[in-house]
Amino acid sequence: MSLSQYSNIPIFPVVINMSAFKKMLGTTILAVRKDGRAVMAGDGQVSFGETIMKQKATKVRFMHKDMVLVGFAGAAADAFSLFERLEGKLDQYKGNLTRAAVELAKDWRTDRILRRLEALILAMDLEHMLIISGNGEVIEPDESVAAIGSGGPYALAAARALLAHSNLDAPSIAREAMDIAASICVYTNREIVVHEIGEKR
Repeated sequence: MSLSQYSNIPIFPVVINMSAFKKMLGTTILAVRKDGRAVMAGDGQVSFGETIMKQKATKVRFMHKDMVLVGFAGAAADAFSLFERLEGKLDQYKGNLTRAAVELAKDWRTDRILRRLEALILAMDLEHMLIISGNGEVIEPDESVAAIGSGGPYALAAARALLAHSNLDAPSIAREAMDIAASICVYTNREIVVHEIGEKR
């Protein structure tokens, strides 16, 4: 199913407004796909202003029979509300991530309560990688890597370089890129969790 059929939902290549990263402090979420493997990584730091409140928060989770990975940047309570909505959409549309993401974006943009939720969602399955925002955008990257959060630009740049110039597999690329982001972004730590679709749990 192509995203382009949803004409009332703006679909863009992955060109993210950098101001969005500044608002979404306290995390880095990175998705990488390579050689048929799909992984998502997240750090564990939760910050409140200039204070580190938690070191080992969980920001990435599996959905829909472990065939979808989802991570968030932004307010945790808002993100969990959106997670529940997305999980419901995935169940409704039998695991079709593209359809579920577009329908969530529609609700998020038009619902008075949902419009106030401040978060970005990064979701992926074996075929698609999508960034979902509260202004109705569903962004599908042109490349096999995407990132959100305050450290997102650093992780994204590092992962792109590693994809192009190394023989590392997808999980290794994710870990190395997240480690680089943590060395630059003060809101990202090295308590990194990497999940892979299809991994034995």
